[in-house]
Amino acid sequence: MKELFKFTNENAQLDEIIFQNRNKSYGAYVLRHEYQKDLTKALFLGISIFVGIAATPFIINSFKTVEPTTIPAPDRVKIDLTKVDVPDKKDSEPVYASPPKTNINTVMLNIPTPSHNPPVETPATPLSKTVDAQIGVEDIAGQPPTVAYQPPVINSVPSVVPAPPTVMQTPKEDNSVRTTVDVEATYNGGIDDFRNKVMSNFDTSDFDYSDGVLSTTVTFIVEKDGNISQLTAKGKDASFNKEAERTIRSVKGKWIPAKVNGQPVRSYFNFPITMKFQ
Repeated sequence: MKELFKFTNENAQLDEIIFQNRNKSYGAYVLRHEYQKDLTKALFLGISIFVGIAATPFIINSFKTVEPTTIPAPDRVKIDLTKVDVPDKKDSEPVYASPPKTNINTVMLNIPTPSHNPPVETPATPLSKTVDAQIGVEDIAGQPPTVAYQPPVINSVPSVVPAPPTVMQTPKEDNSVRTTVDVEATYNGGIDDFRNKVMSNFDTSDFDYSDGVLSTTVTFIVEKDGNISQLTAKGKDASFNKEAERTIRSVKGKWIPAKVNGQPVRSYFNFPITMKFQ
């Protein structure tokens, strides 16, 4: 029995054990027993098909006739070998005029070499001699060297003189006393209120009643700020004039100044006072 189950393939031994005492002509036994052969055949068949498909274009191209490509020949270039006159090199070179030879004033600088206990030597050339001369190896009397110098051209720009600043002149204040105005001056409480204050403050105890009627006209200036100034009474009785001036000065309150073109101005105001004694 051991020799009967001795197989080289372990799977084959397994198949023999599984299908022992069974019908081995059954399809499953055949498939399991021959699948390696079928797998190998399928592998080579697949490789052959792949190679055939890959080689198909090369096989097709090998049967095609490739026509040679004709490249047109370029036109021949004509080269003109006509002799060209070349100007002489000597004629083409610019000719420079050599400056006239002049003797230039030069000075030789004698600078002694420093050493211990130097012998008596020629002293060094003073710098004052090199002002109008060039440095050379010997003294030569000649003309002082000239330096060509051309001053730069400066475009002159006309200077612009700034206009003087405009000075705003403040108009002078008109402090003249007006006799003709657009709106007359008036007392801040009305002229009747001012008259009543004057009559209530007027002292008549010192006057002579035999004269019957006393009168005067008080003239004063109404200032721009509403105050009054330069008060003067003009009447026949001096005592009555003095009392009239005192009474008006004692009245409290300010005036509304007169106006010209809507602006306050100084103006005269006349205030008559008349008293009748019985």
